[in-house]
Amino acid sequence: MIVRKLADAAIQGRCVSAPGWESNRLLLKSDKAGFSFHVTRIVKGAELEMHYQNHIEAVYCVRGQGEVVDIAGRETHSIAPGTLYVLDQHDKHILRAFEELELVCVFNPPLMGREVHNAEGAYALEADAI
Repeated sequence: MIVRKLADAAIQGRCVSAPGWESNRLLLKSDKAGFSFHVTRIVKGAELEMHYQNHIEAVYCVRGQGEVVDIAGRETHSIAPGTLYVLDQHDKHILRAFEELELVCVFNPPLMGREVHNAEGAYALEADAI
């Protein structure tokens, strides 16, 4: 059994940040669960273009208001508490935070822990990160 507390993430070195976001990575590849689990904060006013070419991501909004734009489909979807979106087609997207967003994110394959977005807005796979 794995038990962790969000309040301990920074002390345990499980907090990663870059301009516009901060991610508390509570479950990682080394935990061998087959996915990673993160609580992520997107700062108010952030506009992040991302393209997870190597991962499927599911995102659940706990707090805040924003939108996600499917670049290929040219569709915009509102994000509010209770909204789930899944980037199941490696969707190129833009995430906008009208208020600070608190999101719960699950990645498959799981992240190793220290990843930040590359120039394409993706996380590298383990073999690419070495």
